[in-house]
Amino acid sequence: MKDQLKGLGTKIISFIEYMGGTTVLFAKTLFWMFIPPIKKKKIFAQMYSIGVLSLPIVSLISLFTGMVLALQSAYQMQQISAEMYIASLVALSVTRELGPVLTALIVAGRVGASITAELGTMKVTEQVDALETLATNPIQYLVVPRFVAIVVMLPILTIYADFIGILGGYIIGTHKLHIAHDMYMQMTYDPLVMKDFFTGLLKSLVFAMIICNIACYEGLRAEGGAEGVGKATTLSVVTSFILIIAADCLFTALFYFAF
Repeated sequence: MKDQLKGLGTKIISFIEYMGGTTVLFAKTLFWMFIPPIKKKKIFAQMYSIGVLSLPIVSLISLFTGMVLALQSAYQMQQISAEMYIASLVALSVTRELGPVLTALIVAGRVGASITAELGTMKVTEQVDALETLATNPIQYLVVPRFVAIVVMLPILTIYADFIGILGGYIIGTHKLHIAHDMYMQMTYDPLVMKDFFTGLLKSLVFAMIICNIACYEGLRAEGGAEGVGKATTLSVVTSFILIIAADCLFTALFYFAF
């Protein structure tokens, strides 16, 4: 019993330390964002790596998601002769939930892991210590460009994913289910309101902060050589996934039930 309580206490302390460390890193990142000089070239390079290079996989996932959603909903809708509502279901599902969440998960798996591995390698090879020796703040030099880039690019990727997902549903709806083009377009745009669109963008903004903060924190505290970098990368992706889903649940309840 004593050992169990001790183990529980250790886990609680570790959790508090983790939350405190990520919060401090987030606060320092926000502070150094507004301290010159601004690393514009590094920011643009990160925007290209995070945004442009993620377009192919985001396109594939979003397109197939829209197609599958239309096919799955058609199975039930056809039984009640309500095929025309498939367009509304796809549009609302993609803009409210699937677009922001799937895009964030893709970026967390692709970009978050890359950031953690890169910073973790720099940490274990003492390159981060070298930056401090050269009077260069590691957060301003390494974290801020990645933070700004992902906060800008993830909402843009989300908008793109929304359109591609709706396109996937349109392809299935008009070619497979034989819904008229005009009817499908009307049933797509009529139920959508600005609240649906902007809540998806706000979610993606929060997801971007979570991904970058967790990835950079895990990378900067990595230790133990290559094995430590691997563990930090795995923990970064898993933690980001959990926090993204948890934040999505919280914001969905807040936007669609509290207001």
